[in-house]
This record gives sequence, structure tokens and C-alpha cells, in this order.
Amino acid sequence: MSKVTVFIANGTEESECLIIVDLLRRAGINTRLVSITDSKTVVSSHDITIVADGIFSEENFDDSDMLFVPGGMPGVTNMLAHDGLKELIQKFNSEGKRLGAVCAGPAVLGQAGVLEGKKATCFPGWEDKLNCAEYTGAAFTTDGMITTGRGLGCTIDEGLEIIRLLVDEETSLDIKSRIQHTETI
Repeated sequence: MSKVTVFIANGTEESECLIIVDLLRRAGINTRLVSITDSKTVVSSHDITIVADGIFSEENFDDSDMLFVPGGMPGVTNMLAHDGLKELIQKFNSEGKRLGAVCAGPAVLGQAGVLEGKKATCFPGWEDKLNCAEYTGAAFTTDGMITTGRGLGCTIDEGLEIIRLLVDEETSLDIKSRIQHTETI
């Protein structure tokens, strides 16, 4: 079974974060929500208190197959300032492990230098922070081992794409149907 680590910071867009966690867990993917702060309790961009499964400084990421960075402000600013997260992203990239991000979150991947030579997407206005070869503007883009999404409205489809990549297309389509995705009703 695959394992994914989803990061959260004070100011993270809660829906972008929790939709990914929800969908991956529905697919049977071991998904951990990890705070980059020194507390499991985080306050989202819309003042919702969320309790993470763990704290960055106490986690072992070696058995994770993918790291995921949601957007939201000032959550992305907080993640951009976290050197440990940047180093971890670079390590995963060099090991050929999967990376994902949505909205302004791909800027964190861009700052880590892992989007160089890649196609990527993000929230409009953040393109210059990607440091990528080509901004697609698509709802989501997978290039090699990196999947990026444009924003909150695209998060369900990006989550289904990650399930397709980590599990299989049949599971992704089954969950798509069970959640009453507009393409299935």
C-alpha cells in the first residue's frame, strides 16, 4: 500500500488539504497529515482549527511514496520559509518519488528547484514562482513524478489523478462514481 504525506501549516487552505486527504484515504492509501509547525494543532486560512496526525520534526518520511503541498495564504508563505520541507522535497525528487501540490503550493516545489524542465500548473498569478519549463494552466498536470493542480475547484480531479497513479484507474473511477462527481451523474 502506498503512503502519502500531506503537509499543513497555519494559513493552509483547508479544503485543498482535506479533500486530498479524504480521497486518498477512501482509496486505501495510508495518508498522514503533518504539521510543519511545532504543534499538531493548526489554524487554516479560513480560521478552522485542524489537528494533524504528526509534527514535521518528529516524522520519519522514508516510507512515504509521495509528498503533497496544498495552497492557501499565508500557509504557502509559511511552507516556503521551512528549510526542512524544501530539503525533503529535493530528497524525494532525487530519489524519484512522487510530489504533488495545488493552487499556490506548486511555488514550494518551484522554490525547491524540482519543476525545472517540467510542465506544471498553479493558481493564476503564481506562474513566475514555479521555475518550470512550461506553465500549462490546466486543472491539473502530471509530468513524470510530479502532479500539480490549479486551485480548490480542481482538487477533486487532482486527487483522483493521484489515486490513478498510486493505485489504479479502476479505483479512481470507482471513487469518482461514489462521490457523485459531476461526470458520473
